[in-house]
Amino acid sequence: QVHLVESRGGLVQTGGSLRLSCAASGRAFRRYDMGWFRQAPGKDREFVAAISWSGESTAYADSVKGRFTISRDKTKNTDNTAYLQRNSLKPEYTTVYFCAATRFVGGPKTRAYEYDYWGQGTQVTVSS
Repeated sequence: QVHLVESRGGLVQTGGSLRLSCAASGRAFRRYDMGWFRQAPGKDREFVAAISWSGESTAYADSVKGRFTISRDKTKNTDNTAYLQRNSLKPEYTTVYFCAATRFVGGPKTRAYEYDYWGQGTQVTVSS
């Protein structure tokens, strides 16, 4: 079993930056593709960014290209951490962000149904 825990989001001013982390616990985590999604109340979960297990391939939603960067740390033997660096934040980015992982590696995945494991979500609020 794999458990994903996102870092606390918090409050950020418009134009500011924030890095979210996703800490994974479990076995053989290096062989997992990972992704970040966000979900506003009453709406479907929306793809934000994804990264392959090797860290060599990434994908981004058009709305965040140039503003967000996904990366991962593979230096540890038994767990991994994925990051989402968010710059030039806007109030419309206020929502809950979720980290996800899948055992079926093959490249960055942009659809929620392609992931096996999910974090509990973290609230990010961007003040105007």
